[in-house]
Formats: sequence, structure tokens, C-alpha cells
Amino acid sequence: MTGDELYVRPGEWLLQTAAGSIVGQSVIQLGIHLGFKTLNVVRRRSAVEGILALGGTAVICTEDEDLRDRVPDIVGADGVSKAIDCVSGQVGADVSRALAPGGELVVFGALSTHRQTDPDKLAIPIFARSLIYETKTIRGFWLFRWFAETSKDRMAAVINRTVQLADSGVLRVPDGQPIPVENFSEAVYLAEAAAHGGKPLLVFEH
Repeated sequence: MTGDELYVRPGEWLLQTAAGSIVGQSVIQLGIHLGFKTLNVVRRRSAVEGILALGGTAVICTEDEDLRDRVPDIVGADGVSKAIDCVSGQVGADVSRALAPGGELVVFGALSTHRQTDPDKLAIPIFARSLIYETKTIRGFWLFRWFAETSKDRMAAVINRTVQLADSGVLRVPDGQPIPVENFSEAVYLAEAAAHGGKPLLVFEH
């Protein structure tokens, strides 16, 4: 997403939501390695210190800060032109409106829709004037489709590069919580819990 989809370059800002997630933490570490700056959005004030300690350039906490007001305060009047979002809903809308003219937003998740049945909660309320007069771009990214449409050589190259980054310590993935596959219901329960510690990892015995 940061390289092939958005072409984030050294020195550029990348705004991301759910910065405390595993994906968010990986993006922060990639930013340090590749030289781009991360503007990280989190829901809770308690998460801010950890994001900064990991190397996030700046943090916006929606618990007590207005996302759209804080973006120019942090990055300057020119704003941020590239963003990734896995929350959607009103947060995704706020990100889209915070983008600079000509900015790009890639949406790869919809955490705000979890267990929602209200149709209004399943949408990103996009401000039409942002698309028309500021020519912003909002598009989706789904890893399954990327696998289906990407050549085997390209796919292998990306996977190998990712493994090398992890092996070299550039990407430090938090320890998971191994659970035998026959206890998959326990893994589902832990994954759905508000605070479950490490990611539940299903273990398949050979």
C-alpha cells in the first residue's frame, strides 16, 4: 500500500488510522526504514506514548482532538496528500476532508462497521466538494484481489522483501498467542475480546 499503491517517498507524510494495530505499527517501522513521516491516528490517549516510542512522527488522538483541525497544525498549511484508512465511517470521512487538494486515500478496512446493522454506519460520508473542486482520490485495497491480479514473480518478490525486512529486524512483529487449531473457538473468542494481548495464531500440527 505504501509503495506500489501510494508511492510514498522519503520526506513525505503518510496519514494512517488505527495506528496501534499490527498493520499500523508495521507502517511506522517502514516509515523509519524508508524515510517517510507518519501521522498516526489513534482512539485512546493511552496509546499515544507507545506510538511515539515506536517511532511514529506525530499522533492525533480522536478521544480529545479534532482530526481535521490537528492535521494542518502538525504538517503545515499544505496538508497531507497521502493516507491509508482501515476504520471507515466518520473517521474515514474526516481523513478524506483533511487531505490536501489532489490527495489520495486508500481504504483497506472498515473497523467502524463491526457488528453494525444501521446502513448509515456502513458508509463513508464523503464530502462531494472535496472530490470535485479539490480533485481528491479515494479508492479501496483488498489483499485477496491483489493476490488474484498480481503476477507470481511480482508476488514472490514482494513476499521475499517482506520476509527480509522481518528477518533483518526492520519489521518487528509482536509475539502472537499460539492456539492449537482444534481450539479455534478459543482463538475466535480472544480475537473478538476488547483486549486480548497477542494476536491469536492457529497452530497446525504436522
